[in-house]
Amino acid sequence: MKISESWRLEDASTIGRRIFNKVPEVTIYFWIIKVLCTTVGETAADFLNTNLHLGLTGTTVVMGSLLIVTLFFQFAAKRYVPGIYWLAVVLISVVGTLITDNLTDNFGVSLETTTIVFSITLAVVFVAWYTSEKTLSVHTINTLRREVFYWLTILFTFALGTAAGDLAAEKLNLGYLLSAIIFGTLIAIVTIAHLRFKLNAVLAFWIAYILTRPLGASLGDYLTQPNDNGGLGLGTVLTSMLFLTAILSTVVYLTITKKDVFQIEDRKSEEAEWATISQRRSRRNGNF
Repeated sequence: MKISESWRLEDASTIGRRIFNKVPEVTIYFWIIKVLCTTVGETAADFLNTNLHLGLTGTTVVMGSLLIVTLFFQFAAKRYVPGIYWLAVVLISVVGTLITDNLTDNFGVSLETTTIVFSITLAVVFVAWYTSEKTLSVHTINTLRREVFYWLTILFTFALGTAAGDLAAEKLNLGYLLSAIIFGTLIAIVTIAHLRFKLNAVLAFWIAYILTRPLGASLGDYLTQPNDNGGLGLGTVLTSMLFLTAILSTVVYLTITKKDVFQIEDRKSEEAEWATISQRRSRRNGNF
């Protein structure tokens, strides 16, 4: 992939501080793992909370600690590493779910309120990100500041998705399966709007990304909840194991094939290209 024109116009010292893109290319594999991760976030949180009797507080402490450790390695990495990145997504999906569950179950905050609050919070993060970086594109997560904005956005999409999914399925009495169908249909509409009617790619991506969370949450509840509650009754253990196995298999495949890796030139190539551009400018200005 050629360096974008905006990169070429930046100062040479800035280019020297650049790092490789830290997130995967958006392919069909990305969306498959994303939905799997969102479902695991719902089922794993329920498993740790209920089956292992850790409680919401204990589960939050354990998963929050694991997420901090994983994000340390994610930020320390110089480029996208599938195993580290997707482990962070799985953990942040669990933590995002737990944030909403803690607010609703431990503090009595309504799902309507949490949905509104997380919507506003996510909007604030987007505004701050765009104001600072002039882009919300995941194709340029190549500085520390952009990566911080990226993971903050991911966290609040999971928290919002959990609240919105639970609100639709439980408070609005739509049921888990119908809720999953509704959110899946909305994602399809966004996809068609982008492919057929040229909806902005960045806007389409983030709308779809947000919608996959309630889709995954609804699917997770539908698979795990007993028949009396409108689910299939598979339980959190079986569902979590099946989805984690699918995630692991896909991540191993991507690690080997590198089908989701941005083909960004290394820093020496960037510096060499910058030197060439500088020489051309100097010649045009009559300095050579």
